[in-house]
Amino acid sequence: MSLELGLDSFGDIANGPDGQPLHPAEVVREVLAEGQLADQLGLDFFGIGEHHRPDYAISAPDTVLAALASTTAQIRLGTSVTVLSSDDPVRVFERFSTVDALSNGRAEITVGRGSFIESFPLFGYSLEDYEVLFSEKLDLLAHLLTEQPVRWEGTTRPPLAVDRVLPGTERGRIPTWVAVGGTPQSVVRAASYGLPVVIAIIGGPARQFAPLADLYRRALAQSEQPDLPLGVHSPGHVAATDEQAREEYVGPFVEYMNRLGRERGWAPMDEARALEQLGPDGAAYVGSPETVARKIADTARLLGLSRFQLKYSMGHLPHEQRLECIRLYAEQVAPRVRELLAS
Repeated sequence: MSLELGLDSFGDIANGPDGQPLHPAEVVREVLAEGQLADQLGLDFFGIGEHHRPDYAISAPDTVLAALASTTAQIRLGTSVTVLSSDDPVRVFERFSTVDALSNGRAEITVGRGSFIESFPLFGYSLEDYEVLFSEKLDLLAHLLTEQPVRWEGTTRPPLAVDRVLPGTERGRIPTWVAVGGTPQSVVRAASYGLPVVIAIIGGPARQFAPLADLYRRALAQSEQPDLPLGVHSPGHVAATDEQAREEYVGPFVEYMNRLGRERGWAPMDEARALEQLGPDGAAYVGSPETVARKIADTARLLGLSRFQLKYSMGHLPHEQRLECIRLYAEQVAPRVRELLAS
């Protein structure tokens, strides 16, 4: 089994040496350095999320990706995710075809609804249109990705009739994935457009998502589409030992989950519940290189993955620990995963 190993960052606002949150500008520069290190160490993919809230530094991932395109050599560069519901598909295509040019054909897009709703009022959209905005904009983007003349009509924007959207790409298409959180409708829709899927597993065991992966492949077959890549995005952290990884990760993880939980009415998370997520049946891939490699390999076999994306940044986890995580992930986890899958 061939498996690509990638990384995702949302530009989480980390703490500085004084224990206070860093300025977002410094966090953006840290993410740039982390992406450059991932490229130097030979990882396959680096993804950057889009958020419009104070706990994350990156609201324009394509701009950061353009900087990475000019300062990296081989790693593929994409989003995790582009919030398509509150964006303009034409501008999405134009921005990423530009990143594709800057990177010599290494750009990707991952579109999704996003896990937060701040972008809707920010850009003047109503949450009442949540479903129709995504479905229509995905339909328009699918037409634009063909780089052929487009004649499109919908209800969320005026009709579009263009012969070309510029700039086109040298290879004729930007690889585009659809991020899904677990709804059957989402994977069936992605399959109908012939788009690969990334499943965001942020809670519970990977085996819960096996029926979703099976449904996606059945939907591809029914739509007479070829077999397409399937990826997983999950949080995690790698350190020299299991104990060190837990010690570094649990504090930021609990703080982040409780901050999010207060917004969404979740029960408070304590250290015991956090450690459950770090265990074999949890969604977090945390531990020594061997521990993380075995968990990734198990998930890859179970779901038939083409790519695994580790969301390596978490809350106030500092830059130095993130850099060490990237080094261990590239130098020890990735080769060990491939060794396990080969056997």
